[in-house]
Amino acid sequence: MQLKIMPKKKRLSAGRAPLMLFLCQMISALEVPLDQAILQEMVQPPTITQQSPKDYIIDPRENIVIQCEAKGKPPPSFSWTRNGTHFDIDKDPLVTMKPGSGTLTINIMSEGKAETYEGVYQCTARNERGAAISNNIVIRPSRSPLWTKEKLEPITLRNGQSLVLPCRPPIGLPPPIIFWMDNSFQRLPQSERVSQGLNGDLYFSNVLPEDTREDYICYARFNHTQTIQQKQPISVKVISVDELNDTIAANLSDTEFYGAKSHRQRPPAFLTPDGNTSRKEELRGNVLSLECIAEGLPTPIIYWIKEDGTLPINRTFYRNFKKTLQIVQVTEADSGNYQCIAKNALGAIHHTISVTVKAAPYWIIAPQNLVLSPEEDGTLICRANGNPKPRISWLSNGVPIEIAPDDPSRKIDGDTIIFSKVQERSSAVYQCNASNEYGYLLANAFVNVLAEPPRILTSANTLYQVIANRPALLDCAFFGSPLPTIEWFKDTKGSALREDIYVLHENGTLEIPVAQKDSTGTYTCVARNKLGMAKNDVHLEIKDPTRIIKQPEYAVVQRGNTVSFECKVKHDHTLIPTVTWLKDHGELPSDGRFTVDKDHLVVADVSDDDGGTYTCVANTTLDNVSASAVLSVVAPTPTPAPIYDVPNPPFDLELTDQLDRSVQLSWTPGDDNNSPITKFIIEYEDAMHEPGLWHHQTEVPGTQTTAQLKLSPYVNYSFRVMAENNLGRSLPSEASEQYLTKAAEPDKNPTAVEGLGSEPDNLVITWKPLNGFESNGPGLQYKVSWRQKDGDDEWTSVVVANVSKYIVSGTPTFVPYLIKVQALNDAGFAPEPAVVMGHSGEDLPMVAPGNVRVNVVNSTLAEVHWDPVPLKSIRGHLQGYRIYYWKAQSSLTRNRRHLEKKILTFQGSRTHGMLPGLEPFSHYSLNVRVVNGKGEGPASTDRVFNTPEGVPSAPSSLKIVNPTLDSLTLEWEPPSHPNGILTEYTLKYQPINSTHELGPLVDLKIPANKTRWILKNLNFSTRYKFYFYAQTAAGSGSQITEEAITTVDEAGILPPDVGAGKVKTVYPRISKLTTAAAETSANISWEYEGPELVNFYVEYGVAGSKEEWRREIVNGSRSFFGLKGLMPGTAYKVRVGAEGDSGFVSSEDVFETGPAMASRQVDIATQGWFIGLMCAVALLILILLIVCFIRRNKGGKYPVKEKEDAHADPEIQPMKEDDGTFGEYSDAEDHKPLKKGSRTPSDRTVKKEDSDDSLVDYGEGVNGQFNEDGSFIGQYSGKKEKEPAEGNESSEAPSPVNAMNSFV
Repeated sequence: MQLKIMPKKKRLSAGRAPLMLFLCQMISALEVPLDQAILQEMVQPPTITQQSPKDYIIDPRENIVIQCEAKGKPPPSFSWTRNGTHFDIDKDPLVTMKPGSGTLTINIMSEGKAETYEGVYQCTARNERGAAISNNIVIRPSRSPLWTKEKLEPITLRNGQSLVLPCRPPIGLPPPIIFWMDNSFQRLPQSERVSQGLNGDLYFSNVLPEDTREDYICYARFNHTQTIQQKQPISVKVISVDELNDTIAANLSDTEFYGAKSHRQRPPAFLTPDGNTSRKEELRGNVLSLECIAEGLPTPIIYWIKEDGTLPINRTFYRNFKKTLQIVQVTEADSGNYQCIAKNALGAIHHTISVTVKAAPYWIIAPQNLVLSPEEDGTLICRANGNPKPRISWLSNGVPIEIAPDDPSRKIDGDTIIFSKVQERSSAVYQCNASNEYGYLLANAFVNVLAEPPRILTSANTLYQVIANRPALLDCAFFGSPLPTIEWFKDTKGSALREDIYVLHENGTLEIPVAQKDSTGTYTCVARNKLGMAKNDVHLEIKDPTRIIKQPEYAVVQRGNTVSFECKVKHDHTLIPTVTWLKDHGELPSDGRFTVDKDHLVVADVSDDDGGTYTCVANTTLDNVSASAVLSVVAPTPTPAPIYDVPNPPFDLELTDQLDRSVQLSWTPGDDNNSPITKFIIEYEDAMHEPGLWHHQTEVPGTQTTAQLKLSPYVNYSFRVMAENNLGRSLPSEASEQYLTKAAEPDKNPTAVEGLGSEPDNLVITWKPLNGFESNGPGLQYKVSWRQKDGDDEWTSVVVANVSKYIVSGTPTFVPYLIKVQALNDAGFAPEPAVVMGHSGEDLPMVAPGNVRVNVVNSTLAEVHWDPVPLKSIRGHLQGYRIYYWKAQSSLTRNRRHLEKKILTFQGSRTHGMLPGLEPFSHYSLNVRVVNGKGEGPASTDRVFNTPEGVPSAPSSLKIVNPTLDSLTLEWEPPSHPNGILTEYTLKYQPINSTHELGPLVDLKIPANKTRWILKNLNFSTRYKFYFYAQTAAGSGSQITEEAITTVDEAGILPPDVGAGKVKTVYPRISKLTTAAAETSANISWEYEGPELVNFYVEYGVAGSKEEWRREIVNGSRSFFGLKGLMPGTAYKVRVGAEGDSGFVSSEDVFETGPAMASRQVDIATQGWFIGLMCAVALLILILLIVCFIRRNKGGKYPVKEKEDAHADPEIQPMKEDDGTFGEYSDAEDHKPLKKGSRTPSDRTVKKEDSDDSLVDYGEGVNGQFNEDGSFIGQYSGKKEKEPAEGNESSEAPSPVNAMNSFV
C-alpha cells in the first residue's frame, strides 16, 4: 500500500523541535513559490516590494525621488494619488515615472520649488488579478532657518552661583543637533558641574573664575542640509566680592549681578525640570530619555530609581554624567514613576517623573498571501495591537471592502476574512489597515486562485551527504494546485517507502531517522494531483563520522614555559577537515607565541593571561566535533625534570584501498613521552608461510600516519607499527586485520646461482631458494638447466622440488658449464632466468714453478722471481703462488736454530714478489708452489740466500756514575741486535747553561770492546747532555741520550743534601710566572719543565704583611689558576710550587688588584681634575727636558753617567774561554738567575752597590717593563742579548737629548 502525504499534524518529541521549526518554515514558503521558473509562468496579483518611508523629509536642493516598486504576473501598472486625489503625472513636465516601475522623479533642480510638492502621496500597482497600494507617503522639505538676531548682554555673577545659558535654536525640519563651542571651534569641556541639557541649554551647577570667557557659542547642525547655524556669542564674567575694593563694592547693587544667590555653600536645587513632579509620554520601541539637572555648592550628584520597580538592566543607560536616564526599546511595562535625586554634602532633593508608554499599532499576525486551488477554503488574518487599541479596516484592491464588488466566497469577521469554495474570480489583493492616534499599519495580502499541475522545486539529481548514524533529510519541495500528494521510492523499487521505517513530512521531505551505510542510494520523489504528476531523483551518500581520537589534556604549566595541546582527528577519507583552536570559546590571541600545526597547538612563554579553556574544533562540510582542555598557569617552582621515554605504541590500525599488489595502512600515534617521534617502522607477518615471524616492510617519517604498502601475491598479511624517538623504539602496536592476496606466477628466480664441483668428476649447482613470501603461490619448484660452455650439447633440464642444490655426476675435471635455474609454481613460470657460468670439480696442480731466482735488495728485503706453470697443469681456478721461506742460521754465530717457516701468498698470476722483514746478516732458504681451489701443487727446488749487515740497534743501557768536580763515568751494555760486527761506539756531549741553552758539541770515538769510559776536564757544577750509539760497517745505529751534572765547587751554592759521588738529578723548573689582576680576582700562569705527574699549588698573601701564605691546590697538572675573593686595590705576593719528594717553588711575583668600581662608570678622560693633572704633568716634563738640554750643552754629567763610565758595560765582557758557557749576571746576595741571554763579567759577580744609580734600576734599560696602568714591573737585570733577527740596534739607555728630540 502506498503512503500518500496529506496535510496533517504530527506530534514530535522535544528533541525534534528544531527540525519542526525548519519544516514549518518550508511549509509557509510553499504558499508563495519562490522558484523563478514558476514565478515567470504563474499568474500572480501585484505585490509591493519597495516604497519610500511614511515620513519622507527631502533635501530641497536635490530632485525628489518617491519610490514604488512592485512585482506580479502580468507585470503591474502604476498610478499615484496626491492628498487623496488622482495625481496626473502627464500634466506636470517636472514629474517622470521610471519605466517598468512606479518610482517618481520630480526635477526641482532645474526649476520649481520643493514646497510646491509637499503633500501625501500613495502608489497603486494593478494587474488583472488585483491592485496593491503603498503607505501614505508624507513629503516635506527639510528646513534650516537662521537664528533670530538678538542683543545678548554680558553676564556678570559671583563665584559659586548657578547659571543657565539658553540656546533656543530655530525650529528646523528635522530638529537640529545642538553643541557648544568657542570661537576656535573647540568644544567646551563638560563635567558634573557643567553640562548641556536635552533642550540644548548649557547648565552650570556653580560657576568658577575659570568659567569667565566671552565666546560661549551655541551651534545648531542641520544634518539633512549639512548646514550649521551659530548663535551670537555670550560673555560670562565670574567675580569674587573679595576682589573688589570697598568703593567698587559700595557702588554696585545686587541687581547688577546675575541673581542674588550667595557664593557660599548651599544644598541642591533643580534647574530642570521645574517643581517636584512632571510627566513624560513616550511611544513603544523608542528611547525614553529622562533628565534632571541640579545646582548647588558643592556640585550635586544625581541618582535615579524607579518607584515600585527596578530599572531594566540590559536596556538602561546613563548619559551626561548621570543627569540623563535612557531606556532603549521602551515597552508598556516601563510605564511608572521615576525619581531623580540630587545630593551634596548639605542635603538632597528629589523630583518624580510620571512616565506613560503609548504604542502605535504593531503586528500580532500580519496577513499572508494565499495560493488556493478552485473549491478550496482559506483565511486572511490581520491582528494588531497598540495603545490605545487600533481599529482594523479592510480594503479590496485599494477600495474599502464595504463598497468593493461583492464576492460570495468571502466573509468578513472583524480581523479575519474567511474564504469558502473559491473560484478563479476570487483572486484579489486585500489591504488591512490598523490605526490609532499614534500611527497606522498597512499590509497587502493577495488571494490567488490557481489550477496548476504538480511541480517539484528541488533540483534534479541533488546529492545529499550525511554522517552515519545521523538523520538524513531528503528534500522534495513541490508546488501544485490542488495540493499534490507525495510518495518516495528507493533505487527504482516498485513499492513506496513505508512510514514505519521512514518519516514522511507534509512539505515533502523524507527523513531517515538513523542513516546507515546501506542507506546509500538513489531516492525518487513523486508528486501527484488531479492535473498531473511530477517526479525527481536525489542521491544519498553516507560518510564516516569525524572523531577526535587524541584529545587535548588538562595541563598545568609554569609561567614562561611552553605547553602543547594535541588534537588528532580521524575522518571519512572523502572529506577534508579543518581544525580550529579556540580559547575560552573565542578566537586565539593574535600573538606569535601561539602556533598551530597539523595536530598541535603550542603556546610559548606562557603568561597568566593564557590560562583558560582551549577547544579543538574539527569541521568538515557535514559535521564537526570538538574537545576541550583547561590550561592552568602557576608560578615557577622547582619541579622534577619531565620523564622522557620511548613512545607508546601506535594504535587503531586500519587497512584501506585494498588491491592485489598494494594496500594503504593508517594508524594513530601513541604518546611521544616528551621526545618527538622521528619515524615509524612498519613490519608484516606472513601467517601462511612464516607465522609468528615479523619482517621489516618500510619506514616513514614521524610526521606521517599513513603509508602505501607494496604487496606480494599469495601472502596472508598482518601489519604492525612501531614508533621511534631519540630514546628508542616503542613496543609494537596490535596487529592489523589480515589481508590475503591472490596467487600469481613467481616474479623472480632464485639468486646466488653457482656451479662448483665438490669432486673432480661432478658439478654441484646451488642457488638461494625463494622463500614462501616470494613464491607467489602454491607448488613452488625449480627447473635446473646446464650444458658445457664450449660444446654443442643441448640444455639438459630437470625439475626439482623446493630445494637449494642439484648435483650433476660424471663430468670431466674442471670444465666450464652454462647454468640457469628458473622458479615455477601452480600459476606458471617466473621470467626467463639469467645464465651463469660454473666449473666442474677441481684437482691438485701437477707442476711446480720453475726458474726460481732471488735478488737481495738490502739487509731486510729480498725479491723473488719464478716462471709460471702451464694453465692446464693447474686443473682448477688459479688462486696464486705461495712462497715458503725460513732462516737457516745466523751468519755471525752459525748456531743452529729451530726452523720456523714463514709463508707469503701472492694472488693471481704474478711471477714475482717481495720478502720484507728479513733479519740482517742471516742465512735463508725458500721454495715456491702454485695454489688452486683444491690446494697446493708440488714445491720448487729450495733456493738459498744471505742478507748483508745492517745498522745496530741502540745500546741496551747507559748509566752515568761517580761524578766529580771535573769528571763523569759512563757505563753501558752493547746493542741487543748488533745486526753485524760492531766497529766502534760514538759519544757526543755538550753543556747546558741555566737558561737551557746548549753549548758546543764534543765528539768522541770509543772502541767496540769497551763498556765503560771516564770523561775528564769537565766544568764543575755544570749540566751535560750525552748522545751515545754503536756502529757497524753498514753505518750508525739508533742513539740513547742521558743528562748529568758535575758536583759543586767549594762555595757550595747547591743544597747540602747533594753530596759528591752521586749524580745530581735534574731539578724541575717553574718559570715565567705571570699574573693578570682584576678588581677581586687574578689569573696566575707559569711554565713548567721537569718530570710529569706533579701536583702544583699556588701560595699568595698581602704584600708586605707578616701573615702566613695562603695555599690553593691546582686541579690536575694545569699551568694556570684563578684566584678569587681578593680585596680591590690591594697588592698581593704570589708564588707557585709543586708537591712531591723534591718540592720546588718558583720566584715570587707581586700584583695589585684593580680599584673598586663605582656602580656608575664615568669617563675619566672627560673629568676636569684629570685634564688639569695631565696638563701639569706635561708642563713638568717640558721643564725637566729644558733643564737637561741646558746642562748637557754646558758639558755637565749626570751621576748615572759617571757611574756607568766608572764600571764597564757588562755586555761588552768576553765569554769564558775555558768552557764556552755564558756568564751569569746575578745579585751576590741571592744568586737569582737572570733573564735569558744575559751576560756577566769574567769574575761572575757584580756588587750591588756598583749599580745603584744605573738607569736599569729605573726601568729605562732594555728590560724595563711596565704594566698597562704604568706601574713598573721590571727587575734588576743587564741589557738583553740581541738575537740576530732583531738587527743591530743600540742597546744603550736613551739620553735626555734623544728623549727631547723624540718629544718634539
